[in-house]
Amino acid sequence: MAATRNHPYHILPPSLWPLIGAFSGLALTAGGVLTMHDNPYGKFVLLAGALGVLLTMFSWWRDVVHESHAGDHTPIVQLHLRYGMILFIASEVMFFLAWFWAFFDNALFPSAVDAIGGVWPPKDQPVINPLGFPLLNTLILLCSGTTVTWAHHSLINNDRKGLETGLLLTILLGILFSSIQAYEYAHAPFGFTTTSGGNVYGSTFMMATGFHGAHVLIGTIFLIVCYIRAKRGDFTPQKHFGFEAAAWYWHFVDVVWLFLFVSIYLWGGWGAEWHG
Repeated sequence: MAATRNHPYHILPPSLWPLIGAFSGLALTAGGVLTMHDNPYGKFVLLAGALGVLLTMFSWWRDVVHESHAGDHTPIVQLHLRYGMILFIASEVMFFLAWFWAFFDNALFPSAVDAIGGVWPPKDQPVINPLGFPLLNTLILLCSGTTVTWAHHSLINNDRKGLETGLLLTILLGILFSSIQAYEYAHAPFGFTTTSGGNVYGSTFMMATGFHGAHVLIGTIFLIVCYIRAKRGDFTPQKHFGFEAAAWYWHFVDVVWLFLFVSIYLWGGWGAEWHG
């Protein structure tokens, strides 16, 4: 009777991954700071922290998947996993809000920054033509949002072929987006840092669009893992939180890009000389 479970939760076995993850995150942050200050050991600390974070992510999520297969993810546990993902995406919204505000602060109050000549974009600042590659990437991400939704609906209706096809198309579109953005960066008509001849425009542009590009890469890896699991038959119409979380994350990436395209590429470059 003492071992009878009379609640809809499950007690997790002891795990070292939260502790390892915490110290890995500390090493990652410290290594980044040391590297920025040209410390000779900074890159090694940064690499060790990054490897520790990746190991923690892989191992901890592997344990969560095993818990699901063991039947530990009851309906109420699944609900709380969704709450956790919603809070994570909310924290990501705050993260991007900081980069948007850095851009808008200079754009709305250019007279406060003498180095840019009191106008925005800065005087004689070349910008990327938003109707070229940025518009193409916008269409690519919008299409990827439809394909991942198709995959989700296929899974709910137990259409395995539709699930795998939709996921594969989304992955390919994500790779295409990243490739185009890499080409755009390589041929940008301005520098991203002051040392490369840039200014605050290039820096804010790089931080906002660059971090979005990093999120597209992370989301693509997330979807690749889901594709592998879908091929293995891990997801069912009743239990597929791993895929659902990936789809939510991808839609978040889509929405952020729309704001980036309208504010930074279109409005932010209005009145400047377009290149590309």
